[in-house]
Amino acid sequence: MPGRVYKSLFELATDQYGYVTAENAVEMGISRARLPEMARRGTIERVDRGLYRFPALPRGPLDQYMEAVLWPHRTRGAISHASALRLHDLCDVNPAQIDITVPRGHRVTRTPPTIYRLHRRDLEPSDMGLHEGIPIVVPRRAILDGIEAHLGHGLLRQAITTGRRRGLLTRGDAIELERRLDPPWRRP
Repeated sequence: MPGRVYKSLFELATDQYGYVTAENAVEMGISRARLPEMARRGTIERVDRGLYRFPALPRGPLDQYMEAVLWPHRTRGAISHASALRLHDLCDVNPAQIDITVPRGHRVTRTPPTIYRLHRRDLEPSDMGLHEGIPIVVPRRAILDGIEAHLGHGLLRQAITTGRRRGLLTRGDAIELERRLDPPWRRP
């Protein structure tokens, strides 16, 4: 029968697509050493350094995104750029990597897996939202990120149009984004 530690971690994992981090354990008053012990017993799986998953919870199509935002140590990332445009279903972009934004001052002490593209930005609370429980930048920020990353104009125009039509962007936001997409010095 599972004990208190298992139950506490499992309950948290149900809100995080089956994942828990060493930082989660410490925040709950559980020793970091308990997670490797549980992994050795086969109760949980070690995914990466400080990141574990409960195999008892079924996998789903969004698991990779939750894993991505939990991957950075001592901070939580946010899905951004083309990946955020994809999750918000704003345009037909199909990114080959998962874009994650971490705070500018966050020190990454290991090489990210090739599936992740790391970006640094201090996000404002107004830039942040959730997509089915996964931290993600809001549509306006995702489009701005796409503009800065030189994502295709057609995709960004589609994102602006879709965002406006679905009420995810205000008229003012759409006008501002269009101006940034086509600054005066680039217009014919």
